[in-house]
Amino acid sequence: MLRNKSLVPLSHQHQRALALCVRIDRAQPIPISDLLPWQAEIEQHFEQEIKIHFAAEENVLFPPARQFPEFAALVEGLLAEHKSLRQLFSRAEAQSMSLEELGDFGRLLSAHIRKEERQLFEGLQQRMTAEELTGLGIKLDHALGDATQFCALTDGATKLKAGNK
Repeated sequence: MLRNKSLVPLSHQHQRALALCVRIDRAQPIPISDLLPWQAEIEQHFEQEIKIHFAAEENVLFPPARQFPEFAALVEGLLAEHKSLRQLFSRAEAQSMSLEELGDFGRLLSAHIRKEERQLFEGLQQRMTAEELTGLGIKLDHALGDATQFCALTDGATKLKAGNK
């Protein structure tokens, strides 16, 4: 299904986060010497975009989604994933993430985004009126206003190398 224009800003941020997840996956196995640059990039992505993205979802998107009983459990699960992801972002900021946690982070973030896109966004587009979606889009634009479009200049350690998947 084509994404409603009101949800496109969130979807664009999802695309950028998925790109990070793909790079983490394709870089496996990551040498321990490259762990610090990966953590720095993850922390920067969180500070510049994902922190604001999570707040917009939690304060603007999830409340109307909860109005639909069929989304209550999904929203609770997404909130629990936000909490787990925030803990991993915090570990990256503290430069205390392990190589295993780095891989877990990429898998969890990717699965989380796909769940939002395929289940929540698709479902809301089917259930909300055009006017409701427009109003939601206006609120999301305001909530996302402080986010920068994250585009890290990758460190040599986090750059995809020839031969990676």
